[in-house]
Amino acid sequence: MNREEQLLSGLTNLYKKIVLLHKYKMKDTLKGYKSSEVDCIEHIGRNADSNVTKLAETLYMTRGAISKITKKLIKKGMIESYQKPENKKEIYFKLTGQGESIHKIHEALHQEFRERDKAVFEQVTEEQFNILLSFVEKYCRHLDAEIKKQGPAITNRNDYE
Repeated sequence: MNREEQLLSGLTNLYKKIVLLHKYKMKDTLKGYKSSEVDCIEHIGRNADSNVTKLAETLYMTRGAISKITKKLIKKGMIESYQKPENKKEIYFKLTGQGESIHKIHEALHQEFRERDKAVFEQVTEEQFNILLSFVEKYCRHLDAEIKKQGPAITNRNDYE
């Protein structure tokens, strides 16, 4: 296995382990909510004026999938829609009190995970962080370009619906 394969394999294994450790804690704590719903709540909670397009781009889902999720979240009383006076065409979302409580629970879980992993991050030097962050940013830009090249062939898939 060459260095690139080792790195990608290592990143994949790292991701799978993180997901495994988080998955059951999240499911137990956030019963009744799908991960896509919680992701949507998280984005709306962190970003003012979230709309279907912004959510779809950020969560790598189709606008149709986001429309379904937001309708469910409105029905559950987690989010509400609104329009700006200067733009009656666009619909935006914000958290309700109930949605805010789910967002806070989710944030607390992430804080718990960060605390669990703190010992590892304390061993990483500033220079190592900078190198890792630079690599991640370059690789993300490359993948963004690839996604853009494939266009509707990849972004209109309904894998998440």
